[in-house]
Amino acid sequence: MSHSFKSGFISIIGRPNAGKSTLLNALVGRKLAIVADKPQTTRTTIQGVLTSPEAQIVFLDTPGIHKADSPLNKRLMNAVRAALDQRDLLLFVADAAHGFEEQDRRALDLLRKAATPAVLVLNKIDLLREKGLLLPLIESYKAVYEFVECVPVSAVKGDGLDALRGVILDRLPEGPAYFPDDYVTDQPERFLAAELVREKVVLATRKEVPHSVSVTVDRWEEAPNITRIYATIRVEREGQKPIVIGANGSMLKKIGTLARKEMEKLFSVRIYLDLHVRVQPGWRSKPAFLDALDWRTMAGEDDT
Repeated sequence: MSHSFKSGFISIIGRPNAGKSTLLNALVGRKLAIVADKPQTTRTTIQGVLTSPEAQIVFLDTPGIHKADSPLNKRLMNAVRAALDQRDLLLFVADAAHGFEEQDRRALDLLRKAATPAVLVLNKIDLLREKGLLLPLIESYKAVYEFVECVPVSAVKGDGLDALRGVILDRLPEGPAYFPDDYVTDQPERFLAAELVREKVVLATRKEVPHSVSVTVDRWEEAPNITRIYATIRVEREGQKPIVIGANGSMLKKIGTLARKEMEKLFSVRIYLDLHVRVQPGWRSKPAFLDALDWRTMAGEDDT
């Protein structure tokens, strides 16, 4: 190899709904993080790995920067703070279509506490009505924080992603590959399955069931030609259960079909998906249950 191999760890941070998960999926080239236009859909730090002949980039998606007003939100913000340290680079993702707001200024305060260089990624440029608004917006961000680079992108359309990969590559240190070539994520399949079901619930029920929904995989059975997944969708209030189930089970069936099709694509195997809905009041303030939701501590009957 004429040039040396590079590698590094990069955290993707920003406010809720800036498009961090979409960016992670686009950079890695496959779906790892759930995507919904509601804040706080990402609840844990998701690791995606992009390996090319010249480098290996380990991306960490994080929950959106927000006010920590519940045990769940405090946990999310702890994950964000942990993701700022011991990284080679930070990607601060901002919504270009929204302009510069006071919350952005507060989010940038977090960056100041980290000694890691940061790249400003202005996402959703496809939604900008006037491209002339881009430069003043960049200036607004630069006036508050000294970014090493600024890259306008559209994660959805793929615009600017090559330029962003180039910027990342330039700033990566020389180093070894930490993972095998075909390694893409550290998320266990059961966690990805639970997240896919949760994404479909959030998308299908829209505003009727906010993100007071969680999904756990109760059983995972692998047979030669099919994987059977039994999962529970938990909501906080009695009134939310009939919304998730729908008339004659129509909504639950829709959620199950969408999730199953995506799982079959992701896991390359036929899936049987069995979904149940349970009411669990106040789960967001129960530390033990929040531990169980984090895949790092998620125990299951088949953990071998």
